[in-house]
Amino acid sequence: MVAEPLAAPAADVRATSPVLALDGLEVALGGRPVLLGLSGSFSGRCIGLLGPNGAGKTTLLHTLLGFHKPSRGTARIFGRDIQSEGREIRRLIGYMPENDSFIAGLSGVRFVRLMAELSGLPPSQALERAHEALFYVGLGEARYRKTESYSQGMRQLAKLAQALVHGPRLLLLDEPTNALDPPARERMLKLVKEIRDQGKIQIVLSSHLLRDVEECCDEVLVLKAGRVAVSCDLEAERRANRRFLELELRGDDADFAAAASELGCEAAATGALGRQRLKLVLPDGIEVADLYRLADARGVQIRRLSHRRDSLEDIFLKAMENEVEN
Repeated sequence: MVAEPLAAPAADVRATSPVLALDGLEVALGGRPVLLGLSGSFSGRCIGLLGPNGAGKTTLLHTLLGFHKPSRGTARIFGRDIQSEGREIRRLIGYMPENDSFIAGLSGVRFVRLMAELSGLPPSQALERAHEALFYVGLGEARYRKTESYSQGMRQLAKLAQALVHGPRLLLLDEPTNALDPPARERMLKLVKEIRDQGKIQIVLSSHLLRDVEECCDEVLVLKAGRVAVSCDLEAERRANRRFLELELRGDDADFAAAASELGCEAAATGALGRQRLKLVLPDGIEVADLYRLADARGVQIRRLSHRRDSLEDIFLKAMENEVEN
């Protein structure tokens, strides 16, 4: 296996532009509105796309690829407009579809080579890249086998290889762990995180599995009924959560709470006598070690300390409960 994904092409990318910008994007299919006024700007290394079935996730990916024409508004990828600069955008994108789309009778290497040629690489370079991509995803030993003999996990890896083969700047991954068993799922997510962490390729990951998005993504866009239900920076949420604490104390919790408030903490006591709990919000400049020093000075024992953990599941469920504004 090679050490890193294939190098990105020399195509012009507007470095100061967000990875994905949605500007009032609307799409209708068969006269039925599917995407309704999507707006937002995203620059994360891995952007998660979440929503229940029928929310519009795949329609959004297909619109970014140029399969559907917006009825209103637009979207931009690296500053390029999907309506006027579609050809340039497609040179920058690798797409892993949810459903299998193999050609019967082709080996893994012939299939990936064909996808590389369709992406614009000359035949000799396409063949070299196909071998590299298949070794990268772990299919080097199986590259001469016909794709119809592949297991589900191998087919998913082959689809990832063809998305990577031409050296894209952006990967669109539609349900990359679809129907995978736990070991194959872990293998796929490890590859996604490896690509993300090397920083040469940015990713949009569409999935109905919250754990996949939470594990891989640093930004998230949640769709509901074709509208933006919520979008957030997961890294910022995680950093903020580290400032919210719950303490279980033994000793004079009122005195400790008063002293913590003098440090600038917001404090609220909860729990019954003998099982005193204190919720704190730490201001900038105050760390957990300061609380332990304060407890020692006041003769109070901190028996347990935990950070608030608002998970992606909490964010998603709140988004599903709320009405989306028109």
